Amino acid sequence: LFLLDYDGTLIGLADRPEKAGPDKKLCNLLSSLNKSPNNELVIISGRDKDTLERWFSGFDISLIAEHGAWLKAKGSRKWHLIEPLRDDWKDTIRPVLELYADRTPRSFVEEKDFCLVWHYRRSDSALANIRSQELRAALMDLTANLNIGVFEGHKILEVKNIGVSKGRAAQIWLQKEKWDFILAAGDDYTDDELFEILPTEAYSIKVGDGISKARFNVYTVDEFRAILNILTETQNDK
Repeated sequence: LFLLDYDGTLIGLADRPEKAGPDKKLCNLLSSLNKSPNNELVIISGRDKDTLERWFSGFDISLIAEHGAWLKAKGSRKWHLIEPLRDDWKDTIRPVLELYADRTPRSFVEEKDFCLVWHYRRSDSALANIRSQELRAALMDLTANLNIGVFEGHKILEVKNIGVSKGRAAQIWLQKEKWDFILAAGDDYTDDELFEILPTEAYSIKVGDGISKARFNVYTVDEFRAILNILTETQNDK
């Protein structure tokens, strides 16, 4: 069982979300991993489901979108919500994010079905750091009585439903059968929610610097891809 984050794990982080589609080497790597009928490959991403569908429709793999809100099992044509979710809170939060996007040049707001994200990777770092702290404080007040949380990632602030997590979604696959090998990998705080629910025999890898609940660490996407390539070569030798 392979439980793999996408951005920052399988592909490098891009200044705009639409620029981070899978390259040819990654497509070949995923195809090799997926060759064995014993392998179950699950991409668990913060991306919206339409983007994942567009990028991975040619692969017979399982997909989890919006950090666990949407699920699409291998072989299925339909996406399913992990639970009934509300999105009416976005009408309250969206204007605040858009205000900060206007006040912070080169930042922008990304809207998903059950998530809003303020991106500031391309902004002046000094100004963006000030604005992000201001925005976080404002959002904490606004969300105090709502079932949503404010989360800080790589040059982003994300607002999403509290009950949704990669770990909760991954449980569905972990419980499908008794796996003889489990590998999970990710690069940010959302992946710690996955790492902490893994069985003790599982292999978990944090990609990048920083404290993590993963058992192991590599520093770059290329290093993690190299591990997957070794696994595919070993698999093919067998």
